[in-house]
Amino acid sequence: MTDGAQKHSGQDEVPATPDAAVPDGPTAPVSGQPAYGQPAYGQQQPPQPQYGEYAQAPNGQAPYGQAPYGQAPYGQAPYGQPAWGQPDWQQPGMQQPGVGAPGWTPPPKPGIIPLRPLSFGTLLGAPFQMLKRNPKATFGSALLIQGIVGVATIAAIVPFTLWIVARVDNASAEDQSAVVAGSVGLGILVGVVLFAVSLLASALLQGVIVLEAARATLGEKLPLGALWKRVLPRVLPLVGWLLLLGIGFIVAFALIVLVAVLIFAQGESFLGLGIAYSVLGGLGLLVLSVWIYTKTLLVPCAIVLERLGLFAAIKRSWVLVRGAFWKVFGVNLLVAVIVNAIAQVVTAPLSLLVGFGTTLLDPNGSGDQMAFLVISNGLVLFVTIIIGAVASVVQSGTVAFLYIDRRIRTEALDLDLQRAVEARESGDEFADPYLPTDRLSPAAA
Repeated sequence: MTDGAQKHSGQDEVPATPDAAVPDGPTAPVSGQPAYGQPAYGQQQPPQPQYGEYAQAPNGQAPYGQAPYGQAPYGQAPYGQPAWGQPDWQQPGMQQPGVGAPGWTPPPKPGIIPLRPLSFGTLLGAPFQMLKRNPKATFGSALLIQGIVGVATIAAIVPFTLWIVARVDNASAEDQSAVVAGSVGLGILVGVVLFAVSLLASALLQGVIVLEAARATLGEKLPLGALWKRVLPRVLPLVGWLLLLGIGFIVAFALIVLVAVLIFAQGESFLGLGIAYSVLGGLGLLVLSVWIYTKTLLVPCAIVLERLGLFAAIKRSWVLVRGAFWKVFGVNLLVAVIVNAIAQVVTAPLSLLVGFGTTLLDPNGSGDQMAFLVISNGLVLFVTIIIGAVASVVQSGTVAFLYIDRRIRTEALDLDLQRAVEARESGDEFADPYLPTDRLSPAAA
């Protein structure tokens, strides 16, 4: 009898006859079993079992050394179940591992995420784990960059505003129009400079967070200086991308506004048409902007990690998002909503406290009230910068992990990452696993 391969038939059972002698010892099966207490000559023998059947003992008793039907002897599995260490041949495709056979093992996790397609919960939690794991490189970079932008903005706007006010007050009535026009031109120039600084800072921060997410996936923890050094060569393409995205939106918005103005200029009879066009045009621009933004959301990742040019990165993002538009859009939107909700919960009470506190402490509006107002607004600004830094890290990290997930699902990036980790642990030279396959080389590591 082969274990786990025979099935009980029950069709050829021969019941014991009343006049049959009962042997003193336990009865053993006749088929190929060792004799223990053989029955006397002339006794009725149970029939020989056919292939695939159990031998039946007299009186319905199980043979010696075998348990009754449905029960297992000591150390053996019950009927219909494979013994320990033996596969279950009765269930195709459901082979069970025996002793020493490898069973299911979880995917490797050298860093903050497992090397497998990422679940929804992992995509939401990974950016916060990255922030917690390397706060100096992530939160430190965001706080430093946003702090520099904030200080530069205040340093440019406050003196410029005071200077403009002084010029207008000191100008004569005839020169005030020219002074105001010149001030508007200078204000636009200052705004352009500040926009360029903000754009550069955003590109640098986005590149740093994307690179940190990629290295944290491999279990690496780079310091702030090393991250910045690796990202700096890719800053210009990142700036170009942000600039292209902003200019494209401004041009589309300007065209809609221009057409609306032309419609309204036709007279009151076109008022309804102008309103309808403005509403539909605005909604259409919103939908188009969201669609393009989602399809190109992974452009910074392709620029930094794959070292692609601007237009090649746009094409790359378009391909990676294909077939997963709603997932990419939904995860990114949900993270943005969560971050903004947290920011409002923290900053709204502070703003209300500042407003009521100023009135309660000094209702007459003396110098003490002004001092309190400056200090309290400075505190609110500081808290806002901190929350903005955290939000920037989390949102940029979400984009990076969406990129990794899409490449795992479409290109089996997890296998390349696992090979890179194994090579690093064994001391071998390995290529950057994030580079496209046709660009892999040991020198790129």
